[in-house]
Amino acid sequence: MPKTGKNDHARKDELPSTLQRSDQKAQDTFAKTYDSAMASYDNDESRAARAAYASLKHSYEKVGDHWEPKEKRGPSDKRAEKGAGAAEPTAGGVDANASKKHLLERARELDIPGRSTMDKDELVKALQKANEAATRKAREK
Repeated sequence: MPKTGKNDHARKDELPSTLQRSDQKAQDTFAKTYDSAMASYDNDESRAARAAYASLKHSYEKVGDHWEPKEKRGPSDKRAEKGAGAAEPTAGGVDANASKKHLLERARELDIPGRSTMDKDELVKALQKANEAATRKAREK
């Protein structure tokens, strides 16, 4: 099913819940990439969703239960830098390529305990965990 409607904007009811709680541009980025990928990849929904998330992660990062614009456009983690066939794990929407200062700010927003003593990799993992918990909580509502 197409993710964009007649008005060329995302159809909210067709989007993942984290995107339903995000701004219009994030929704449109995901939806338009998804629809284009469906046409390119012979209606392979899984591949289209991966392409749509990859596109979204270039401009947005996951913060709690939604997506927010990144300070700097570009790949969000080592896997994104290397492409689809990379063996590295994904950072789950966390902008792992951001500065430690930025990651600390995000950790503060999400009230992650012990954040001031964490190194960059620990912050990324803690942010992933906090994002997953926030998404679970939002879906329960």
